[in-house]
Amino acid sequence: MKDKNIHKTYKEIFSINEISDDLFNRMKAGNTYKKDCIVPKEDLRYLLILHKDKKGNIHQGEMVVHKLIAKDVLEIFEKLFEAGYPIERIVLPDNYLADDEMMMRDNNSSCFNFRFISHTNIISKHGLGMAIDINPLYNPYHKIITNDDGTKQEIIEPATASTYLDRTLNFDYKIEKGDLCYRLFIEKGFEWGGDWINRKDYQHFELPSDITEKYSNIYERQLINS
Repeated sequence: MKDKNIHKTYKEIFSINEISDDLFNRMKAGNTYKKDCIVPKEDLRYLLILHKDKKGNIHQGEMVVHKLIAKDVLEIFEKLFEAGYPIERIVLPDNYLADDEMMMRDNNSSCFNFRFISHTNIISKHGLGMAIDINPLYNPYHKIITNDDGTKQEIIEPATASTYLDRTLNFDYKIEKGDLCYRLFIEKGFEWGGDWINRKDYQHFELPSDITEKYSNIYERQLINS
């Protein structure tokens, strides 16, 4: 939605909104709000924001987050916009039918996409709307695992991002420790996946587990008692 409503001042465009019925239907059709989602619609917020790409072009973006972080995230994106920090694309994962790999390959930044952590009943931090990925193609997830037979397996997400694993290189949209994006999220209490030891997730900012586990437990209890 490039340059939409640009006649408004940018501070009027940056906004926090409740999830409307139309948006909720869009999220269900797009598969981010799945049939097994136990996060109440009332606990989610829809953010309208502006961002600039690497050429300085202005775009209107949209993101669904948990209400707990809505104000902080809006402030972060407002400061990134003011500073001209480049973010290529911010549309809802529903545009990709909630396909993470497709979305990351398209370098789309996002937050809420309901899912459980594989083989558990624990809601993922993205499933809670408490984790945000920024410029994921250029800031990939990387892990090396050891199989039962002792062989090594390398995981790169998105699979097209191997070029950007070398963090000594200079390239557009790279998140670095200490840069503006990093500092703003850390100041608001987020943790960065680029700081992890046994894996790296350079695109990823999340709330600490003591916070997210509390909400996950609340939603699980509500489901059991419903």
